Amino acid sequence: MVGLLFYICVYLFGAVSYGLIEILWRGYTHWTMIVTGGFCFLSIYLVNVFLGDVNIFIRALISALIITAAELAVGLLVNVKLGLGVWDYSSLKFNFLGQISLVYSFLW
Repeated sequence: MVGLLFYICVYLFGAVSYGLIEILWRGYTHWTMIVTGGFCFLSIYLVNVFLGDVNIFIRALISALIITAAELAVGLLVNVKLGLGVWDYSSLKFNFLGQISLVYSFLW
């Protein structure tokens, strides 16, 4: 039970942190981004737990791919399927369907 509580805390820390970062960056956020941020933060934590002996650059690349995949999946659901228009990267170079951008993937 303690392990589950710890993972919940890691998730919540990531969710709140991402929400705050997005508010500082864009001036607002959406609840789906808070949920996604928690998932991504927990995923990065687990990558480092299970692949701790792997080169940090490989772990960073894996984490960036997870974040980009999560952003694409949420974007396709929230923005394309549901039409909520939470974000649109179509004006950025190297975007895919306006949901992910190589520029932001690199920043992750």
